[in-house]
Amino acid sequence: MSQSIAAHPDRLLPADPGTRRIAQDLLQRVQDLPIISPHGHVDAAVIEENTPFPDPAALLVSPDHYVTRLIHASGVDHNLLRPQSGAKGDPSAAPESRTVWREFCKAWPLFEGTASGYWLRNQFQSVFGLRQEPTAEDPDASYDAISAKLQEPGFRPRELFKDFNIEVLATTDDPLDTLASHRAIAEDPTFHGRVLPTFRPDAYLNIAHPAWAENVDRLIAAAGDGGTGYGAYVTALENRRRYFLEHGAVSADHGVLTPATLKLDAADAARLFDRARSGQATAQDRDDFEAHMMYQMARMSVEDGLVMTIHPGSYRNHHEPTFNTFGADSGHDIPFAINYTEAIRPVLQDFGTAADFHLVLFTLDETVFSRELAPLAGFYPSVYLGAPWWFLDAPDAMLRFRSAVTETAGFSRSSGFIDDTRAFCSIPARHDASRRIEASFLARLVAEHRVSEDRAHELIVDIVDGSPRRVFKL
Repeated sequence: MSQSIAAHPDRLLPADPGTRRIAQDLLQRVQDLPIISPHGHVDAAVIEENTPFPDPAALLVSPDHYVTRLIHASGVDHNLLRPQSGAKGDPSAAPESRTVWREFCKAWPLFEGTASGYWLRNQFQSVFGLRQEPTAEDPDASYDAISAKLQEPGFRPRELFKDFNIEVLATTDDPLDTLASHRAIAEDPTFHGRVLPTFRPDAYLNIAHPAWAENVDRLIAAAGDGGTGYGAYVTALENRRRYFLEHGAVSADHGVLTPATLKLDAADAARLFDRARSGQATAQDRDDFEAHMMYQMARMSVEDGLVMTIHPGSYRNHHEPTFNTFGADSGHDIPFAINYTEAIRPVLQDFGTAADFHLVLFTLDETVFSRELAPLAGFYPSVYLGAPWWFLDAPDAMLRFRSAVTETAGFSRSSGFIDDTRAFCSIPARHDASRRIEASFLARLVAEHRVSEDRAHELIVDIVDGSPRRVFKL
């Protein structure tokens, strides 16, 4: 890939030569710092077992809803891109790998200007060493080159973990997971990184989840200390959080529809719980119970020290026919507007100034950056600004985030970058892009004589390295 823009040393840096020079110096200051990834979705078993990566399509296309959604939008049927996994799907009816890759190569020009295009181009260049980008005319050339790379002994997850300079990688885990892979990694003297579990209880808090009742039964049986009902349910959640802490967890993550929180007394909460167990809960009951359990999660974080992160504002599985055939995470989760100021107030009234409570608020709704999130983080000691996430983890959106929040909350109130990815090989590309954007933003402040250059060098180190360690208690 000679003369590829993916290898250009000034990619994502300012166009103005003077500002670019400042950004280059700032980037050099942090370019080789280790990667801290406190929120993501890589499977810990992949690291434990050092499993070889699958073929190019199964690694880079089919599981990546960023990629498949845009190809699908161009008119390509999902049957040509990913295996069926939903209620009516046949998991064995997967499209042939080269067929998927050929569709991707035909669609490659569609990714110009997108965040996905940037991540992929960077991976092709720096991770896989492709000499030419994928083309519809010769899709097998890139497929074969990546396949050959995947067979190399040095291209295993553990070796790449070291090559990528990853120091900390957090996973996302079911509350009843045994965490056996995390334990094995922690006890392995040959592995020097940290792979941390994250407590993710969504399917146990959301009554609308199709497996909620079954999940609750299993939870109470496993960790309810022999009790029954709502009291045993809360006890079981507390016990499982302790189990995660014992296995290295630093945070509990919550993917909710809205950031609503509600404080109920135990009797009212128990009545909602019982109605849900009997199948009698109304839609309002479901909303109230989840909001109350988010309050309870905050209360537990104050007590046990797990950082609480909230990821709201996604209308998941927007297209029901696609969900029924291909399951969740198939590209049709769509952001919508949310309200944080009122929604999170019950938690902040009781815990917003609690010692050592860390509450990291993410959003897919850019309108709340300056209107709500920055003011909240600029007053409450507990509140931190979650990095731009999902649809917003793109260069221009990350710059908009910094511009929107910094004047109110400064730099110290943000979480540091999170990659939120299942795509292990994209991790260095994502963190590199974030560091370049931070350098670009700070360079503009220096050029406008709003921040001194010496101070900017201190700030970028704190943004990249200090903030994630401080916010996630690493």
